[in-house]
Amino acid sequence: MTETILSNARIVLDDEVIHGSLRLEDGRIAEIGGTSSVAGAIDCDGDHLIPGLIELHTDNLERHIEPRPKVDWPHATAILAHDGELASAGITTVFDAMRVGSVVSGDRTDYRRYARPVSRELLDLRDRGALRISHFLHLRAEICSETLLEELDEFGPEDRVGILSLMDHTPGQRQFRDEDQLRAYVMGKKGLGEEEFQVHLATLRGLQARFGQAHEAGAVAAAGRLGAVLASHDDTTAEQVAVSAGYGVQLAEFPTTEEAAHACHENGIRVMMGAPNLIRGGSHSGNVAAEALAKADRLDILSSDYIPSSLMLGAFRLGALWGDLPRGIRTVTAAPAAAAGLTDRGTIAAGARADVVRVGRLDDTPMVRGVWAQGRQVG
Repeated sequence: MTETILSNARIVLDDEVIHGSLRLEDGRIAEIGGTSSVAGAIDCDGDHLIPGLIELHTDNLERHIEPRPKVDWPHATAILAHDGELASAGITTVFDAMRVGSVVSGDRTDYRRYARPVSRELLDLRDRGALRISHFLHLRAEICSETLLEELDEFGPEDRVGILSLMDHTPGQRQFRDEDQLRAYVMGKKGLGEEEFQVHLATLRGLQARFGQAHEAGAVAAAGRLGAVLASHDDTTAEQVAVSAGYGVQLAEFPTTEEAAHACHENGIRVMMGAPNLIRGGSHSGNVAAEALAKADRLDILSSDYIPSSLMLGAFRLGALWGDLPRGIRTVTAAPAAAAGLTDRGTIAAGARADVVRVGRLDDTPMVRGVWAQGRQVG
């Protein structure tokens, strides 16, 4: 039997903060004690203990695999570095987002296929016990592509695909309704000139016209076949949300307007926003601010998106905004667990997985001082 006792801590429960200790035993939370000091325990010196963070959508693995344009880094090293970075940020469960659906002809941006081989290596490392935290797959189904259906066919229920999101990056709608915003993003990231950018626009619009309807229907069917939670991406209008609801979407990633966020709640769809948006005070794409949705009671879940450390900071920022720290913490623990159908984690309760994070404070900045995943210290 393995046992760890964390004492003299402020323990963040679902609806309150108590002062006491936690006993972790054989990968589970065995006891929540009322005493603040226990012999032989790790003295947390009054720091907070919160559930391990649960990340539903992060592009961080892609950043490690391709640290510079057209640089293909060794995948095992990239996966291990990604895993360690998330653990250091207090994330103990992650749904690694990987794009399926590629553009392989006639466009300099050339979105190559990578999800199947990378996910196979990831799952192999997981099965060999090489990873510190719990990994699931999140397939980002790019409707505006050439190869979506054949790439989806490469995955089966054994691959532990937890989320499948419908992504449609056709220019002029959703995330990039403003063509100038899209121009700045694509030309800056891909190094295109104006003529090449116009070819890029025409290519994507042509792909959507040729494949959009079949790809969307096929992706919805694949979610059912894989047993994955279906998510929408960048819903902008109430009409788009209604379509999402008709497909059985349960999670809305980054709705771009208050109209869409309100419609999501009316349809029982959880709203997830990016922590970087919250921390920066607005969307880098010019869309609705996460803080505005938080104030309107239309924000359920935070995602670190492209900055893993933003998840912890965002949760504490929401706790301060709402005057309710447990509620802020729930947006990165209990709420994403419920959205993903995970019933064994996301809360500090007897019998739950011993995924726990010790968090200190440096003025208003939370500092991760210890991370336990299934009772084993990983950070």
